Amino acid sequence: MSSYNAPLKDMQFVIRDLVGLAEISALPGFEEVNADLIDAVLGEAARFAREVLDPLNRSGDRQGARLAEGKVSTPDGFAQAYRQFVDAGWNGLAGQTAYGGQGLPHLAAIPVAEMWNSANLSFSLCPMLTSGVMEALRAHGSRDQQARCLPHLTTGRWTGTMNLTEPQAGSDLSAVRTRAMREGDHYRIRGTKIFITWGEHEMAENIVHLVLARTPDAPEGVKGISMFIVPKFLLQDDGMPGELNDVKCVSLEHKLGIHASPTCVMSYGEGKGAIGYLVGDENRGLEYMFTMMNHARLGVGVEGVALAERAYQHALEHAKTRVQGREIGQGSGDRVTIIHHPDVRRMLMSMRSRIEAMRALACFAAAALDKARHHPVDAERRLSQALIDLLTPIVKGWCTEQAIEIASTGIQVHGGMGFVEETGAAQYLRDARITTIYEGTTGIQAADLVGRKVAFEKGATAFAVILQMRAVDADLAKTEAAGLASIRASLKDAVDALEAATRWVIETFQRDPRTAAAVSVPYLMLFGTVAGGWIMARAALVAHAALSDPAADREFMKAKLATARFYAEHELPRAIALAREVTGGAGSVLALTESQF
Repeated sequence: MSSYNAPLKDMQFVIRDLVGLAEISALPGFEEVNADLIDAVLGEAARFAREVLDPLNRSGDRQGARLAEGKVSTPDGFAQAYRQFVDAGWNGLAGQTAYGGQGLPHLAAIPVAEMWNSANLSFSLCPMLTSGVMEALRAHGSRDQQARCLPHLTTGRWTGTMNLTEPQAGSDLSAVRTRAMREGDHYRIRGTKIFITWGEHEMAENIVHLVLARTPDAPEGVKGISMFIVPKFLLQDDGMPGELNDVKCVSLEHKLGIHASPTCVMSYGEGKGAIGYLVGDENRGLEYMFTMMNHARLGVGVEGVALAERAYQHALEHAKTRVQGREIGQGSGDRVTIIHHPDVRRMLMSMRSRIEAMRALACFAAAALDKARHHPVDAERRLSQALIDLLTPIVKGWCTEQAIEIASTGIQVHGGMGFVEETGAAQYLRDARITTIYEGTTGIQAADLVGRKVAFEKGATAFAVILQMRAVDADLAKTEAAGLASIRASLKDAVDALEAATRWVIETFQRDPRTAAAVSVPYLMLFGTVAGGWIMARAALVAHAALSDPAADREFMKAKLATARFYAEHELPRAIALAREVTGGAGSVLALTESQF
């Protein structure tokens, strides 16, 4: 059984040499963030992931979370690991210093989050949701709410959840029925929420639930939703947890994967009513929740990167140790490990090249988020915000869809051994399967990308990104290296395809949004595929230049050139087919009537 080892060299390369740590360090508040600090943080996080979280992954999957008399018990070792996690300060890595956080940029926090997710996705979902609650309260909570909640959430002494979905609602939040009745300075909440990740557990002193509900005179639909803070334990005058609120977990979902993560059905107000506190104004809850949700969407995209990396490492170790068959062309030579077989090499290269592209794109998005928050020039902040708005559904949708494919390929590398639970390869596919559904399915991400991002602004940000993609061509043209020439040719064709599809989406959406929606997922996959090829082309340029530096890690740089070329030659050609699907495939999607299905 393989153990997790964080891909530190690639993370450092992406942060320092590809995305550009120097540019982030120049932002106000990040002046002390340098390569030495980042390397120290990544190195210590890698140790924690390997030594503390990874050993609990398989046992947690087998044991699962358990419910008895309204109380959830996490798998053996989880509570102790969470206490170590909190005591080491990991929960507040990117948290505001005013509330006890370390204030590091997202460019540092995203690779660290990848490590947590790779080592133990079930565990890492808890702090991921807590960070989302912090984000929502930072943006929309009152000063008193921030003062009461954010210090404890930042340190991790308290955890947080988001409560949207109900049995009859699903992703359609206009159907939310949970009710909130005003009572003095608070509200009484009554209703049932489902699919609440880490909704109940024993690891923290308190749990802050952010709950969507309707007040009695609220308008129908999504315009009538408000957001409330509903703590597990009511707060005393000193801010510490006191009496148990009228909130409880009534059941745990039996899931395909992430068994160690308690996914709860939460009941609010079975007795006198759960006490909740309004966040912001009534009827603006969906707007506030989207602050948390967009933050979480980027985090879920990173989960895709992480699970893909873990599946790759597992498959790679198997390929290096599994002896089967003889090497092609060697006649009756000795039997060899399966990594000697060309098709196994193809699968491993496909996994690795896509993971490197996914990781780089996620970090590129993280840097855009840092600039949107911290750049001193207002115009630059607005441009960076538009960029992160565009990239969020792509990172979330594309990276998670890739994760499922990559985890499935990992099973294929194992052959029949991958289909049995004992090898552990199947867990990564089971765990990855939820990521395309979390925080809005891939179809929802694609609808957001096509409608609210690309068509709404008539492609302004999308074309700006495409312009950056085209700028790489001039740099690739300056060298006669065979690998870079191949990358250049593939990238040009792919960018042409993306631009043509983008123009089609904009024109079509204006007159017939249903037709554009029919091919929105292929468009999202097209954008992700080309963005991955673009950023891998940039990585190839950096690696090629580094080979002339005697101090460079030549083996790493040569490997980076190889994976960039593989991506260009094996993954980027998909862009042509995807573009054809976008521009010519909507009609067949909508061809059948309901009765014909």
